[in-house]
Amino acid sequence: MSRDNEVEIRRRPDKAALVIAVILAGVAALILWDTRHIGGAASYARIGPAAFPYAIAGGLLVLAVATAITAWRGGFPKREADNIAPIIWIVGGLAAQMLLLKIAGFSIATGLMFAAIARSFGRGPLWMTVPLGIVLSFAAWLFFAKILQLSLPSGPPERFIQQLF
Repeated sequence: MSRDNEVEIRRRPDKAALVIAVILAGVAALILWDTRHIGGAASYARIGPAAFPYAIAGGLLVLAVATAITAWRGGFPKREADNIAPIIWIVGGLAAQMLLLKIAGFSIATGLMFAAIARSFGRGPLWMTVPLGIVLSFAAWLFFAKILQLSLPSGPPERFIQQLF
């Protein structure tokens, strides 16, 4: 490949990054449109409840423009090919948590998600990461439900502890 062809390939717009820029601009436009419907604060307040959504939308617009410019110039580095197996483990773990949260409770559902994500990163066998994930999730449930008094879905382990106390 000659030097001229190499420069030409690098200069082509990055279509995926341009799509991301359009999505960022779309989210910013949605925030701006929705913020127009927020009621104003009292007349003495200089900064009302709409100030921060406008700031976030402005930041997203700046990111959209910067992404579009960099994409148009072909300035993003070449992306590596996707490894589909870890993606499937992560999506499967998230789906399992969402499906099992009300049935099995926080500890079991989140423990299974932990194990699936650990598997996607190549960490430990499932026979070890599932119980470890359930124990860590149960500790998190204890902290949030008992110490912070937040309401999290209860399953068999959580109900057992609630009956003890």
